Amino acid sequence: MKLVINKVGLQGTIDIPSDKSISHRSIMFGAIAHGTTTIKNFLRGDDCLSTLQAFRDLGVQIEDDGNVITVHGKGFSGLTATKQAIDVGNSGTTIRLIMGILAGTSFTTTLFGDHSIAKRPMNRVILPMNQMGAKCFGHDGTEFPPITVEGTKNLQAIHYQMPVASAQVKSAILFAALQAKGESVILEKEKTRDHTEDMIRQFGGEITVSGKEIRVTGPQQLKGQEVNIPGDISSAAFFLAAASIIADSRIVLNNVGLNPTRTGIIDVIKQMGGKLTIEETGNKENKAGTLTIETSELKGIEISGEIIPRLIDELPIIALLATQAQGTTIIRDAEELKVKETNRIDAVANELNKMGASIEPTEDGLIIHGKTSLHGAKVTSYGDHRIGMMLQIAALLVKEGTVELEKAEAISVSYPAFFEDLNTLYQ
Repeated sequence: MKLVINKVGLQGTIDIPSDKSISHRSIMFGAIAHGTTTIKNFLRGDDCLSTLQAFRDLGVQIEDDGNVITVHGKGFSGLTATKQAIDVGNSGTTIRLIMGILAGTSFTTTLFGDHSIAKRPMNRVILPMNQMGAKCFGHDGTEFPPITVEGTKNLQAIHYQMPVASAQVKSAILFAALQAKGESVILEKEKTRDHTEDMIRQFGGEITVSGKEIRVTGPQQLKGQEVNIPGDISSAAFFLAAASIIADSRIVLNNVGLNPTRTGIIDVIKQMGGKLTIEETGNKENKAGTLTIETSELKGIEISGEIIPRLIDELPIIALLATQAQGTTIIRDAEELKVKETNRIDAVANELNKMGASIEPTEDGLIIHGKTSLHGAKVTSYGDHRIGMMLQIAALLVKEGTVELEKAEAISVSYPAFFEDLNTLYQ
């Protein structure tokens, strides 16, 4: 599709779509808890709908009246074998987290997804699940989907040193640990988003977190809750970037989730010199706030180390920010970008360089030289929603030529109304 180009003065207020990570987990926790869970402000994007359908396939009654989702929880032991393999679509969160839940069942389940999922590495979850007593294996003896999980009612606790900084892997182990006998200890490589830990507490479970060490003693029973989901800071990131780099812009973003393990982009924008104000509006369970962002002069910085897991999904749009900053921005320690929906290191460099940027891909990140002028080009999302949205924001800076985006439909994975919301800012 042809993208909108050459816009200035983005003005207005956006209600950001609901947090994708919490939406996934709200269905999962509701299903494995006892009693009823009601979910408000659920993200009805493709990925989260894959999770919802997966648990319906596992025998959980889930009602959706268009406003509130009601999950009639059955507890871990109430899940039932599926009649066919579960299709997770494009959702890495669904396939990895559900493996931890299925590890403690008494039946066998196969999980598959689209062509992107078929390339996602799964040993990072397979290995700890197998250590705990389940039998997980990939297609033809590989680590790649389809993945088969042979559950066991005799899961054993684990002491596990995380080889990668991954909230998905950690969450899978936590779901298994809630069903296992004894105390499991997880040692994180770097602290990652902690929605799963928060929701264990919210649903009445017990968990101890001390720095990068997490302890869970199982088996545990959870109780249904009411979940009100804040907006997704990963979706807000595209408008934070747009207002920062497009002249005469001021955008207000309502109800943005402000979980500290997710707010790395806020820190980066401030370090680069961005004009960003925050009014906190949430509560203990749902940390949220209103963000106001304005056009500013940005400067290049280095982004590395422990902040990377706090902004891993925002790095593509941060790279675009850096093309409009004075000086060089260096992103390091971000190898995880290679195993997302696509290799985001190569995707960012390839597509923005087509548009006139000066970006060097490295083994673990990017070197971005600013400030550059962007021009029209034919680009692709590679089927990756975050690459697609980043390229539309880049197109707004283009003054010569047109920008054509292939695989624009991928954006519906996390933000079905993205183009409509953007359109309201320049009318």
